[in-house]
Amino acid sequence: MGKVIAIANQKGGVGKTTTAVNLAASIGAMEKKTLLIDMDPQGNATSGFGVNPYTVESSIYDSIINGKPLEEVVLKTAINFMNIAPSNIDLTGAEIELVPLMARENRLKNAIAPIKDKYDYIFVDCPPSLGLLTLNTLTAADSILIPIQCEYYALEGVSKLLNTIELVKKSLNQELCIEGVVLTMYDGRTTLAQQVRDEIFKHFKDKVYKTFIPRNVRLSEAPSYGKPVILYDIRSTGAEAYLNLAREVVENAERSRQGLGSVNSGQ
Repeated sequence: MGKVIAIANQKGGVGKTTTAVNLAASIGAMEKKTLLIDMDPQGNATSGFGVNPYTVESSIYDSIINGKPLEEVVLKTAINFMNIAPSNIDLTGAEIELVPLMARENRLKNAIAPIKDKYDYIFVDCPPSLGLLTLNTLTAADSILIPIQCEYYALEGVSKLLNTIELVKKSLNQELCIEGVVLTMYDGRTTLAQQVRDEIFKHFKDKVYKTFIPRNVRLSEAPSYGKPVILYDIRSTGAEAYLNLAREVVENAERSRQGLGSVNSGQ
């Protein structure tokens, strides 16, 4: 059965969508059947794979609001083992439209259920807020991966996200756990980055991945070409970092399935 991993941080500009796009692409390149669901109305994960969110015929909106089978929404990408359920502008109004619906928190979970067995990994890119779209994602997810940028105020907002996770666990999804924490925009030459890194290790301990995502021009350029970085420049440090992160995520998930525990750093 596929593992559903939410990629979330309510603070914007932390590399959330960059991580969603490039981690999903890298795991797909490892020939693991991978699906990325774009739950962000901005549609940046969608355009990151060269899909225009303004012209797609169907999107995740149609599944969670109109009940359209998710399988009919999913599109192929340039990576053989990786598909995407796109976002479009309609998703902007979904927060309001979800309010009166029955079992509104379970709409995404119910949409994923029929296809969950068809994928090894299902990643969901959350919007940078804690509204009903994010709540749907946390209810559907098995775990949550949190990108945190190595900058001042790095942990700002994370405490609120952790509180939300606890609330979701109590009332909607008892099995939800933290998959891992990935440090983004890392520049080890700066004292600030080192201090933030140490603070995050102190807070999250063995949940922090060994792989840090560096500041990298190629990572910044790739979205404008509608490509994940491994298709834009496979030799870049950004591509290398996300491929390494993908190996960590897969290794940890497989060890977890075997009951062997985490192999993240900080142990």
